[in-house]
Amino acid sequence: VQLQASGGGLVQTGDSLRLSCAASGLTVNRYVMGWFRQAPGKERDFVAAINWSGGNFYYADSVKGRFTISRDNAKNTVYLQMNSLKPEDTAVYYCAAHKVPFDSGSYRYTRDFGSWGQGTQLTVSS
Repeated sequence: VQLQASGGGLVQTGDSLRLSCAASGLTVNRYVMGWFRQAPGKERDFVAAINWSGGNFYYADSVKGRFTISRDNAKNTVYLQMNSLKPEDTAVYYCAAHKVPFDSGSYRYTRDFGSWGQGTQLTVSS
C-alpha cells in the first residue's frame, strides 16, 4: 500500500489550496480515508475523513466550513480542499487509510488508520 500526498506549499492567510492523496495497493472507496495534520512539537490531529461509501464526511471543529474532503474513485485519489487558510493551519498534512475495509467505526484517531502517506508541508504566512 502506498499513499502519495502532494499539493502542500507556502501560502498567505486567506488563500486556498488543494491537497491530493493518490493511493495504490488499496481502493479508496473501500476504506474510510482521512487527513491528519501535525504541527511542530504537537501530536498528529484529525482533520477530515470520508467514509467508504462516500456519503458521510467528518471534520474537526477547527476546519469545519473551510475544508472539504472528497475523492475521485476513477483516479483512486482523495482530496482536501482548504479555503480561508489561517496561520494555525500550518502543519505537515498526512493522508491515511482506515485499518479495516468497509468499516464505519471510529475514525478520529491515528490508531484507527493502518496506512499512511509521507506527508506534505503546508505553511500559511500571516
